[in-house]
Amino acid sequence: MTLPTIRPGRLGEYDEIARIWMESWTSTGLTQRSDSLLSDLRARLRREIDNGWSLFVADDRGTIAAMLALHLPTLLLDQLMVAPSHQGCSLGRHLLVFTRKQLPDEIWLKCVRENDKAWRWYEREGFVFEKEEPNPATGFMMKHYRWKRA
Repeated sequence: MTLPTIRPGRLGEYDEIARIWMESWTSTGLTQRSDSLLSDLRARLRREIDNGWSLFVADDRGTIAAMLALHLPTLLLDQLMVAPSHQGCSLGRHLLVFTRKQLPDEIWLKCVRENDKAWRWYEREGFVFEKEEPNPATGFMMKHYRWKRA
């Protein structure tokens, strides 16, 4: 299998990117899919880009297979969301390799505590748990992780 191409997300793709974000997030079982969630993610996507996100997509021959949002000034991997149709194909690892090229010395991320699959994967990928604190906007308890070049 050829891995999708990682490239910057385009303005005309924001609705599709928000849909992929919702599909990936709701595949965890922590939230239900809804029109209001999709609307919130569309608004947040635009707001976060205005606030400094570098937005990338994994383009699988014209289909958006994943989204990646980095906030380079704070060394933050903010979102790595793979569409359910592309999960289990090493696409997450491909996006993480790309992230390490953008942030070669240090990366921070937050992960919902109840999303065991995600935080266990990050730990296998060399991220170290730093602390836990609630997200005031969502109420979810967040696990904070850090990766640092050896």
